[in-house]
Amino acid sequence: MAKKKVNVKKPPVLFKETQKIIKSIERKVDGDFLTYWHSYNSSMAGNDLVVFYRLLREKKKKKKLYLFIKSGGGSGKAALRIVHLLRKYYEELVVLIPLQCASAATMLALGADLIQMGPISYLTAIDTSITHDLSPIDKDNDLVSVSQNELDRVKRLWDQAKIKNEINPYVKLYDHIHPLVFGAVDRASSLSIKITTDILSFHLKDKKEAARISHHLNSEYPSHSYPITLKEAKEIGLKAEELDPKLNTLLLDLNEHYSEMAQRALSDYDELNYHDNEIMRIIESANEQIFYQKDKDWHYRTEERRWVPMNDNSSWRRVEEKNKKIITKAFFIR
Repeated sequence: MAKKKVNVKKPPVLFKETQKIIKSIERKVDGDFLTYWHSYNSSMAGNDLVVFYRLLREKKKKKKLYLFIKSGGGSGKAALRIVHLLRKYYEELVVLIPLQCASAATMLALGADLIQMGPISYLTAIDTSITHDLSPIDKDNDLVSVSQNELDRVKRLWDQAKIKNEINPYVKLYDHIHPLVFGAVDRASSLSIKITTDILSFHLKDKKEAARISHHLNSEYPSHSYPITLKEAKEIGLKAEELDPKLNTLLLDLNEHYSEMAQRALSDYDELNYHDNEIMRIIESANEQIFYQKDKDWHYRTEERRWVPMNDNSSWRRVEEKNKKIITKAFFIR
């Protein structure tokens, strides 16, 4: 398929700018510093762990790690594995949250001995919703996610209004939601509770308290995206405190540079083809930055009315400075 020649846009890599801020932050904390940043349409994944391992295994480490998290969530199992790795290298973990730390990112934050939150930061509930192959479909013929909280609320409302000899609610619900979806949602909810409890147990020795906090975050909120601010985090029983204002400002400055790096760089070939270049995840420490970049063509198949990816060169990329030169090269993870 012939395409006219165009200059493919590329996102900026602001390594010098981010390193300058990171070194300023390291002078303000009594430990090592690491960033874990996601763009709005990215999420935590299992292969992030390999990047963390690469940055940690060869660095000179202090006893304490300060971890800056900005993420909308992702895999809870990835959060558990990341906490386990960080705890292997550090005796104490402090999480810095100037902005969003939602869903599975909240799980990750729970693995810290201390959570420091800025004025506009928040955690969220961690109840699980899943999109199953047998999920109901919406008006656009897309699969709908189903959560345990939603199913429990339907059952509760039914119990409150039920009439004697009225049929079991599940008979009606099964007309809309496949029984296997019920089982899968219940299983995912149990997994979420176990993961959260296990993460808390890395520093919270009271198992009953860990279980209480886990059940609270998994079942006590009417919305998955309910913002848990510093005040409520303390009320829940989390060890949380206000983030130092100067440190919060530096983290927000760092976020601005990451946001600029993560701007969407779309290059149109024609009305049916374009190239997408976008930095989605960034993990960075002093002197080294590793990011995941989406780098692929998209073609619109008119007969199927959908966009399909082509020539996908998306990959992790590693940036470092050698002999006063900034070098970027592929970092391979399969």
